[in-house]
Amino acid sequence: MANGSYQERREEIETYFDRTAADAWRKLTSDVKVSRIRATVRAGRDDMRATLLDWLPADLTGKRLLDAGCGTGALAFEAARRGADVVAIDVAPTLIQIAQERTPKDLGPGSVHFEAGDMLDPAHGRFDHVVAMDSLIHYVPADVVKVLAGLAGRTCGSILFTFAPKTPALALMHAVGQLFPRGNRSPAIVPVGPDRLRALLTEEPALAGWRAQRTKRIAVGFYTSQALELVPA
Repeated sequence: MANGSYQERREEIETYFDRTAADAWRKLTSDVKVSRIRATVRAGRDDMRATLLDWLPADLTGKRLLDAGCGTGALAFEAARRGADVVAIDVAPTLIQIAQERTPKDLGPGSVHFEAGDMLDPAHGRFDHVVAMDSLIHYVPADVVKVLAGLAGRTCGSILFTFAPKTPALALMHAVGQLFPRGNRSPAIVPVGPDRLRALLTEEPALAGWRAQRTKRIAVGFYTSQALELVPA
């Protein structure tokens, strides 16, 4: 999939994370002190990461995992410690550089290969599991489904992803203001109702062999995101 709206949005996201807010995300994904608002986002992200990791097998030895939108690498490191060979992709070279700097010397039995690029690039190969944590929330629902369809064609196990659920609380937060100051605000998050998203997934021919299974919403302060698991039918 490489339609115009996906490519345009991807370029906006790359610019934001690679230039505008790289330092903010370096701090947010570390253990340095941050504002109370950002602390809630950090806590929410930690909870979401733990949820997605809990949905993966405890033993990933010999499995290939795509971390689609890996950011600074926290989930990739944990998957590698379980034995996975992780391909960690992000649109922002700066975030990839931070992830590489943070790579532990001992990842146990697994490995991580970081690369700046497109998570849909077929050159990345096939996978047993795919995780896309908060990397699809900036795309319109139709493009999210097309991305998932593209990933499904190269995945034999589960696809775990998150979306921004359409809730009154989330709408209010974005009406008042986004996470970061005006100078480094992120590209707008695109909320979608869970029922609407499930309907779009059902209508996508390329996902006919898949079904939605577990779901969980994490809401901590200024962080609201919902995880959904897709598995072969």
